[in-house]
Amino acid sequence: MLEAGMQAPAFTLADKDGRMVSLSDFLGKKVVLYFYPKDNTPGCTRQACAFAAAYGEFEKKNAVVIGISKDSVTSHEKFAEKYNLPFILLSDPDLQAIRAYGVWQEKKLYGKTSMGVVRTTFLIDEKGIIVKVMPKVKPDTNAADVLALL
Repeated sequence: MLEAGMQAPAFTLADKDGRMVSLSDFLGKKVVLYFYPKDNTPGCTRQACAFAAAYGEFEKKNAVVIGISKDSVTSHEKFAEKYNLPFILLSDPDLQAIRAYGVWQEKKLYGKTSMGVVRTTFLIDEKGIIVKVMPKVKPDTNAADVLALL
């Protein structure tokens, strides 16, 4: 598992418009990188809307918000449109970043075990170093918790 003080793993993924976005594009800014299980599910929608509501505050703190899930570019486009999400959503269907950040894990739900994305947020500094790892975050308080750290 990644820890504070480590270099954040590099990635390049497609955003909701199909443009390629790399973590290195944001050197010089703080990056709030959050991994979530699935577009348009109750918890993920609440989490995304909380980040959207606080987006102006993140901008004031020179921070970029990036959400990553294994959903398709098309799914992200519809999700962002439906909820007016102003931040970057990246599609990781091949689990490139999801595995690099160690958030593809065994999950238990209703007695069944499966592999999936564990909701996790990383705060990355202007030089690409992980400042804070927030595992198993709560969708409703994640954005506020990250803002408090900034």
